[in-house]
Amino acid sequence: MPMSALLALAMAGFITILTEALPAGLLPQISADLAVSPSAVGQLVTIYAIGSLMAAIPLTAATQHVRRKPLLLCAIAGFALVNTTTAVTGNLGIMLLARFLAGVSAGLLWAMIAGYAARMVPDQLKGRAIAIAMVGTPLALSVGIPAGTLMGSAIGWRTAFAVMTVLTVVLACWVWMKVPDYPGTTTSRRTSVRATLAINGLKPVLAVTLLFVLAHNILYTYIAPLVVPAGLTSRLDFVLLAFGISAIAGICIVGYLVGRWLRKLILSSIMLFAAAALILGSWGQVPELFWLSTGMWGLAFGGAATLFLTAAANTSGQASDVAQSMIVTAWNLAIAGGGVFGGILLEHSGISWLAWSVLALLSFAYGIALLAKESAFPLKH
Repeated sequence: MPMSALLALAMAGFITILTEALPAGLLPQISADLAVSPSAVGQLVTIYAIGSLMAAIPLTAATQHVRRKPLLLCAIAGFALVNTTTAVTGNLGIMLLARFLAGVSAGLLWAMIAGYAARMVPDQLKGRAIAIAMVGTPLALSVGIPAGTLMGSAIGWRTAFAVMTVLTVVLACWVWMKVPDYPGTTTSRRTSVRATLAINGLKPVLAVTLLFVLAHNILYTYIAPLVVPAGLTSRLDFVLLAFGISAIAGICIVGYLVGRWLRKLILSSIMLFAAAALILGSWGQVPELFWLSTGMWGLAFGGAATLFLTAAANTSGQASDVAQSMIVTAWNLAIAGGGVFGGILLEHSGISWLAWSVLALLSFAYGIALLAKESAFPLKH
């Protein structure tokens, strides 16, 4: 296993997630410094997701022929530019434009990571390599965002973004020295978006991804009101930490087993998440059971990116990068949808309905995964 190269990809994912979510943790400081409303600052996260959503598929399709390492370095350079701009500008409009460009870089980078990792190893180790490359996501959620928020509160939000720029430069040097280069797809083998979508088995993978991540974001976006019935409002940071630690455990388990048990792991993850939603819906006001359900939820979600990206890579073959960009698009649609759908439920139906809606979505996801046993999630892998 080329660990140094794979961990460089993991750090790229870490910086991507941290760049996306850090403004949410530093919202009061940014709002006060720029003299704008907190809701206006919140759009820094929204515009980032829109950039990823709009760019992932067309940009990945257009750059199929480009050599992989220079393209990866260009995406990483985008984060350095954006975080530097965020750290020095006092204009919200410029900051929003920079954040949109960061989302574009993120859409391209996320579409590359899984395919890049898979090309570094033999077929039997692809799942494990993808799991290592994806470990930056739960680390960013469990460690990076709390640490970045604490740093921003202690030494200023602009300094926190400047530190992000330094980390990005370090990453670029790491990638330059340790990550191997690979050619892009030749003109004769390039695959259109329509042809990729028509590949047998890819649509079920995209559908399950969308439903699973939508269910996650309905809960995660509104985790603050979700902890209120259990009396854990003052311990929200520990709830998020418990989720993150469980997610890391989940990705470790998936990374070890995904090469042999992809179908079983996907079905088990959906069932475990559904059981957590059932506990939250029925006994979410009991603190001990809330902690239990949080651990189950984190364990189920931790390896989700690895599972779905591996399934897409296995299904799409030579069209892997375009298929990964579709996973990125589905993922960002689910992020946006979770905020909208969860907000409507919270406003009109109450907090308990969040868990029941998640259970319904996961039931559909399980049914699709169970039936897709020929190509998407094959019985024999």
